[in-house]
Amino acid sequence: MSNSRDERLALAALLEETGPEAATLCTGWLTGDLAAHLVLRERRPDAAAGVMGGPIAPYTARVQRHYLRKYTFDELVALFRNGPPRLSPFALPGADEQANTVEYFVHHEDVRRAQPDWQPRAISDGLSDALWRRVKGAKFFLRKSPVGVELARDDGDNRTGPYRVTVKNATPTVTVIGTPAELTMWAMGRTSAAHVRFDGTGEAVAALKAWRS
Repeated sequence: MSNSRDERLALAALLEETGPEAATLCTGWLTGDLAAHLVLRERRPDAAAGVMGGPIAPYTARVQRHYLRKYTFDELVALFRNGPPRLSPFALPGADEQANTVEYFVHHEDVRRAQPDWQPRAISDGLSDALWRRVKGAKFFLRKSPVGVELARDDGDNRTGPYRVTVKNATPTVTVIGTPAELTMWAMGRTSAAHVRFDGTGEAVAALKAWRS
């Protein structure tokens, strides 16, 4: 199976376990809201663009509330587990793995890390490598950073190969260090739940943390 499929199934199982009223790291969302979001994203591309904000965000919110009224929580989870409908853009060959690996990993952790006494889980080498390949996408989220940002991979082993990527080219620069999983969580805004460390001047690190908080 693919990384995205593995994360989809694991997230669906976790949603079933927690039920619709558990906390998540997504501000203002319980697990029921997250389930509706996941289904909307694959089945209503006309509304999905508003997830990131912008002028159609209110329309996206209305569609998401409609899904919450139309389906039970168990039905939403089942729809998500079964994957995108045939005519969804995410049903195109390769689209699920390319577009959803990070999405489902982050939302899986959004639920896990919002629960009391959560513990880090083992991440396979394949998923770690997939997250690292996609970490360049953080350039979009960090483009307005007040300092330069470099992400450095540290798996705690002797892994060889490229292990640094610049996502905001500016000076001074702060290097954010962690595993691909933790760097992904940090870059996607889950800063309080990401286990990373920082290398840079005190002033630069403070500026980045303040901007990203």
